[in-house]
Amino acid sequence: MSEPAGILGFMTLAAEGGHGAASSGGPAWFAAVPLLPLAASILCGLTIAFRVKTKLPAVITVAALAVSFGVTVAGFLSWSNAGHATQIADIYEWIGVSWGSDAGQTLSAKFGFYMDGLSWLWMLFVTGLATLIALYASEYMGHDVGKGYGRFFAAFALFVFSMACLVMGDNLILLYLGWEGVGLCSYLLIGYFFQKPSAVAAAKKAFIVNRIGDLGLAVGIFLTFVTFGTVEYGPLFEMVRQGVDAAGRPLSGQWQEWVIPCLLMIGAFGKSAQFPLYVWLPDAMEGPTPVSALIHAATMVTAGVYLIARTMPLFLLDDSHFALTIVAWTGTITALLAATIGMAQFDIKRIMAYSTVSQLGYMFAGLGVLTSVGAAFHVFTHAFFKALLFLACGAVMHGFAGQLDLRRLSGVQKMPGWRIVGLTMLVGCLNLAGFPLITSGYFSKDMILAQAFTTPGEVIAGSRWIGWILLFTAGLTAYYTFRVYFRVFVGPQHFEPGEELHAADHDHHGGHDDHGGHARDAAHGHDGAHDFHPHPPGWAINSVLVILAACSFLAIPTYFMMTEHHGWVGSMVHSSTAFVESPGSHHVEGAHAERLGTFLGMDPHKVMYYVSGLVGFIGIGIAWFLHLSGRTGAATSRADALLPMLGPVPRWAQNKWYVDEFYEAVIRLPLWVLASLFHWFDKLVIDGLVDLCGLLPRWFARAIRPSQSGVLQGYAVGMAGGLAVILVIVLIVMGANV
Repeated sequence: MSEPAGILGFMTLAAEGGHGAASSGGPAWFAAVPLLPLAASILCGLTIAFRVKTKLPAVITVAALAVSFGVTVAGFLSWSNAGHATQIADIYEWIGVSWGSDAGQTLSAKFGFYMDGLSWLWMLFVTGLATLIALYASEYMGHDVGKGYGRFFAAFALFVFSMACLVMGDNLILLYLGWEGVGLCSYLLIGYFFQKPSAVAAAKKAFIVNRIGDLGLAVGIFLTFVTFGTVEYGPLFEMVRQGVDAAGRPLSGQWQEWVIPCLLMIGAFGKSAQFPLYVWLPDAMEGPTPVSALIHAATMVTAGVYLIARTMPLFLLDDSHFALTIVAWTGTITALLAATIGMAQFDIKRIMAYSTVSQLGYMFAGLGVLTSVGAAFHVFTHAFFKALLFLACGAVMHGFAGQLDLRRLSGVQKMPGWRIVGLTMLVGCLNLAGFPLITSGYFSKDMILAQAFTTPGEVIAGSRWIGWILLFTAGLTAYYTFRVYFRVFVGPQHFEPGEELHAADHDHHGGHDDHGGHARDAAHGHDGAHDFHPHPPGWAINSVLVILAACSFLAIPTYFMMTEHHGWVGSMVHSSTAFVESPGSHHVEGAHAERLGTFLGMDPHKVMYYVSGLVGFIGIGIAWFLHLSGRTGAATSRADALLPMLGPVPRWAQNKWYVDEFYEAVIRLPLWVLASLFHWFDKLVIDGLVDLCGLLPRWFARAIRPSQSGVLQGYAVGMAGGLAVILVIVLIVMGANV
């Protein structure tokens, strides 16, 4: 598929603004950003070795991450003062292998940092949020002091180190090191409650599903090196800008143009939980809530978005935009599918998990329809309000003995000590629902929606349909978000303790359960729920919630700053390899305005403010009518009366459209059967032949063993018998000759 004449005017690459900008050497002290979390992880390991039974691991981690955030801010200011020029800081030669002098015969990968606008944007919220969430975790994980406390913070700090390597690395090998590092830490933290079978299963599921995507990324990196002869960003993007490979041959029309982006895309789909590799993320909620907030809402799951944004020049090499079209449609399908599942769940933490999957779909759709600025801005705003939502849900879980069922909680915000949690939850819900004008989530989502309608179908096939599906999904998002808020935080007061209360009772009688430990402070006595009193959060949890709520609002002014580049985030993306001139921007809307898409004949970027706001209001209004108005208890609402009218659809959605069961029947079970057959073939045939080769000499030896008895008479008889046999043979031969 080739583009019509003139469409290439829409496709101004970052070579003309972002990665083509001048670069300069960066200071070595940039290395403090990843090395401080690494040092914290090592020190936390020492606290485990010395069996420290205090909150020292939390103090070490929070302090190290706070300093790392300070260094990041200082580095960002240095980069800004340097005129937004890309800074490359080489620390030491990590990998240097050469097998010839020709192009592509040297593999060089330094432990160095490629710091442009995209790197600084990601590291600012990664280190900032990590610091806040570590402070939150110091209280939330207090029940495990002296047990798994040091283990938790060691893995937590190691994750931040890995994420920093992924984002800051100046080559694809260092990115891959961080990529695998965050996967390992995710496995360790999801399975933190290792005595709980569901947590162990979720950790293994996350690890295995991510390996599928990681294989695609690894092969993509191999092919990138084979094609361009380098894995370092500087020379790689320069060759991409020129459209040539390592030997100087033009890449136009070659298969590498679309194969490399597709392989990188598979890696991104795995790490960022896109269809069909999204199934691991909801189950990852078995880990502690701070893990959900940091890894599975704000940082690790955005690594796939970062990967595509970082390598955007490679995706734009193909004039047909084959890979970007897949990215756009996969993100759209994921956003809709996860939203339909989320609106049918009852576990509020899992609802937030499916919401994360859905919002990640929006980010991928944004990249696919050529608004890398919109995708990056949504990553930035989503990091704050989704971390806020997870931590607010975690505060409820922490105080109500693990209770997360929205049918067993109501009016929490009215209870003593819970007002801050309720108000900050409202702020997060407003952002996620895209409430007009006063929330950052409204502006970031609006950019993606508007661009989906603006981008011509000749550039990204079906972009108009993508816009309509995403707009419908926005309405579903507003509905299921406020379904949680109206059911749990307002309405008549009611609560039931969760299962951890029983785990606490069991612990009082001599048992032990890591996951149930924090309920002990809330349980009084041994005789069940009637003695239970909710345990409001302390200063650490409340402080973090308030700061995140404030950050959700403070992200709004960044949209209006420097409007030439769509705000502060736009200016950051403009100074990076992720930048692409979106169709409909002020640079191209003159000569090619007639090719742009419209929303019912109107400019999408102007009318979408009102349309998306109206859709959000409708979703919130439906949630209010079905889940708050007239509700007299926690267990039921008006929505229950509608379920029979929808037939089996609600049950299918509650069972997650049976995707896991489909994978079980079509993939896992056949592979298990095949593996079992190979196991028995190996055991019976292969091992049988090997064993037979070992048994034959033993059987032969056993057969001739009686002849070697050591008895002299036996030897004499044997000799006589042998001589007789020889004589008989001689006589027979002689007789035959005669």
